[in-house]
Amino acid sequence: MKGSKVLLVDDEVVFTNNMAKLLTNRGYKVTAVNSGDAAIQALQDQTFDVMVLDLKMPGMDGITTLRQVKKLGIFTETLILTGHGSIDTAMEAIKLGAYDYLTKPCEIGELVAKIEGAWSKKSDAQRGDTKESDE
Repeated sequence: MKGSKVLLVDDEVVFTNNMAKLLTNRGYKVTAVNSGDAAIQALQDQTFDVMVLDLKMPGMDGITTLRQVKKLGIFTETLILTGHGSIDTAMEAIKLGAYDYLTKPCEIGELVAKIEGAWSKKSDAQRGDTKESDE
């Protein structure tokens, strides 16, 4: 949904800057960070509707970041970005609770559609699916 708060996490600065501009131009409130550690800090400082998380990053990779987010009990839907060779890792992220994944490079329209789906799932959960406490 336009106005949704999106956390964009990718170690490729040019990619995050470009995607942040494209998403902002489409009405999203975007915060872009370039590491897993920075993502955790951002999530502790404010709430986000959707986190777009790259799997392959130096230091804390995407899987470790996702595990940490879950461990901290932070409620945000996560969309995984992965290179074409890491589909197995993306599937592992789905098992950890990620909403879905996209391969890079991705089209902005496809990313927006996935963000919308993740936002919708989070909204539904907040409205009444309080039975879900599997952590």
